[in-house]
Amino acid sequence: MTQSSFNPYGAIDLAALAKRSAPRAQPATGTGAEPPTGSASSSVVVDVTEADFQAAVVDRSMTVPVVIDFWAEWCEPCKTLSPVLERLAVADGGRWVLAKVDVDSNQQLGQAFQVQGIPAVFAVVKGQPIPLFQGALPEADVRKYLDELLRLAEANGVTGRVAAGEPGAEPAAVPEEPAEDPRYEEAYDAIDRGDLDAAASAYEGLLAVSPGDPDAQAGLGQVELLRRTSALETTDVRRAAAERPDDVQAQCDAADLDLLGGHVEDAFARLTDLVRRAEGADRDRARTHLVGLLELVGNHDERVGKARTALANALF
Repeated sequence: MTQSSFNPYGAIDLAALAKRSAPRAQPATGTGAEPPTGSASSSVVVDVTEADFQAAVVDRSMTVPVVIDFWAEWCEPCKTLSPVLERLAVADGGRWVLAKVDVDSNQQLGQAFQVQGIPAVFAVVKGQPIPLFQGALPEADVRKYLDELLRLAEANGVTGRVAAGEPGAEPAAVPEEPAEDPRYEEAYDAIDRGDLDAAASAYEGLLAVSPGDPDAQAGLGQVELLRRTSALETTDVRRAAAERPDDVQAQCDAADLDLLGGHVEDAFARLTDLVRRAEGADRDRARTHLVGLLELVGNHDERVGKARTALANALF
């Protein structure tokens, strides 16, 4: 759990969708347009259902990014966007896979991803969901989202490539990742079983021995965020933040949910604005919380650099 592997884009429980899995991958249909010509389309554009979601999306995302296109037969904008996504998937030569999900036939998936309208496009990298965009965007804008996704995937070691020509082809072989450091096994095991307190204790033990360990620091930060938000009710937090803009706790809670939900810039801006308005202990508390979120996302993210500049301006 290095900083670069932290996913500040959403907290969807993909594992809960994977109880039944039967590998299935075939050319996408039902978009109202013919799929791109060429054999590559059968391997980089696939239909996905709830039954094969684990194999076709989660498992595959460990070695190649998977883009999910939520669509429906009745959706006219979907008929505009889907061919664009299919064409770009083929053009990128297997660097990512397009998984098409009919929301009418796979309502559980739509609910899990909190799809509010279609077309809606998400990605999954190393099993982690990432919301991309909603609506039928121009191809140039879609390209920008995909380029950013590929940069994120590369930063997390997901650099596989799907071999063209065969339906359901597996990603091309990539060098094996280094074995996990055994020092972190206790924390990882605790996270896997949902024991966040034990995970925090394990990371704290590592930091007591190696105070500068960046992986332990990042892991502890992630666990602390999950602990802080585990008991929060989103509706109540949003209402409190709207009604009490100068309440430090209300704004910190809302910023945590912003970050966890993928609204990274919103989280940073919310606390920066509070720092600008607040005084004394309240100001220091808001600043400290913001700095913690900045460190959690990591300096590799350009949004962090911008937020640090905004914080400095708010302080001075």
